[in-house]
Amino acid sequence: MNVRSNQMKLGIGAVVTAVFLLTVAIPFWVSSPTNVPNIVLAPTFWPQILAAVTGVTGVGLMVFSSRRRAVTSTSGLEAEEKGAAIFRMIGLAAIMGLALLAMPRLGLVWTAMLVFAALAFLVRTRHPGIVLICAVAVPLILYGFFAHVAGVAIPQGHFVRLP
Repeated sequence: MNVRSNQMKLGIGAVVTAVFLLTVAIPFWVSSPTNVPNIVLAPTFWPQILAAVTGVTGVGLMVFSSRRRAVTSTSGLEAEEKGAAIFRMIGLAAIMGLALLAMPRLGLVWTAMLVFAALAFLVRTRHPGIVLICAVAVPLILYGFFAHVAGVAIPQGHFVRLP
């Protein structure tokens, strides 16, 4: 497996995806009213930002892959690495399925906290303390911004309602 070649292919794929999103998908499939008072609240703003970040990331991958020496791995993934990768994929699918089931009951914020932490521990983070702090703080800060500053209703659960 040639790491340099894979990195170049990923970069090209990211740039093509970003161009498609910015020129076709977002303009034609994301509807946005013309009277949005703040550009940050427009439905097309954040998809365009994410598409631009995807494009910049793709360009970065292509630039760094062209600077990288070609290193070819002859062994590929070992059998136990393949098993661990398959386990993580199955775990990720299970986390996503459980998130879909938990969202109506727990609400978006609490489900996001649990999914964040579960995903970090699934991929064996080296910083569990920081992950747990971020798993709680990031969804709460985002909730505070969207619910109280932007005035967007965030789905609440049946058990605990945030102010």
